[in-house]
Amino acid sequence: MQISKMPNLGKVNEEKLNLAGIMTAEELVSVGTETAYLKTKHLVDEGACLHFLYALEGAICNIPKKEIPIERKEKLKNFYQENQ
Repeated sequence: MQISKMPNLGKVNEEKLNLAGIMTAEELVSVGTETAYLKTKHLVDEGACLHFLYALEGAICNIPKKEIPIERKEKLKNFYQENQ
């Protein structure tokens, strides 16, 4: 399945993930949110933001990013701050 067909991720984010070596939705799910974020940040987009991290999580969970549980959002926010 194409990454751009997942919730929260369009063609631009698909291209970034492809450049980071993640080519399919299945690969994204396998790699996981944090690893996909770090690969993209380090290899493609130094300015990858918190909203991109949330978008990845939502895509992997197959939900809109606004539906990510508060506890998970807090963990992702802490992860984001640790990796700035």
